[in-house]
Amino acid sequence: MENRENKHVVFGVVILITALISLVGNWVGTKVSPIEALPGMLVLVGIAAVGYIISEVLPFKSPAVLWIVTLGAVVTFPSFPGAAVITEYVSKVNFLALATPILAYAGIYTGENLDNLKKSGWKIIVLTFGIMVGTYLGSALIAQLILSLMGQI
Repeated sequence: MENRENKHVVFGVVILITALISLVGNWVGTKVSPIEALPGMLVLVGIAAVGYIISEVLPFKSPAVLWIVTLGAVVTFPSFPGAAVITEYVSKVNFLALATPILAYAGIYTGENLDNLKKSGWKIIVLTFGIMVGTYLGSALIAQLILSLMGQI
């Protein structure tokens, strides 16, 4: 039980540190003050926290990122109540300001697990390229379908 509680605390600390670094990066990169971007950052932290909680309480194992992305998409869908307000707040936070600390964390994690990465060998490179190509093609197909249905193309 203690390990599980520690996991939750670590998630909370990491998400708050990421939010603070992102606010500073957003301020430096886009000149949007941290106070102005704070409501959007709180929305993003809230979405991440709720997505994490969903993944923890479900009776089956699922990645938190699945629920975070799904929740983020749902709350910004135009027919969702308050979507315009949420979108307005979140628009003050630049994507690159968010990506920087997340990618830094991923780099640190990869560095700590370099031995496991080496054991994967060439297969991990093939898998990575497959995932990247599949994600790109899947996104392109979904965009094509939606834009066609909307009459935009």
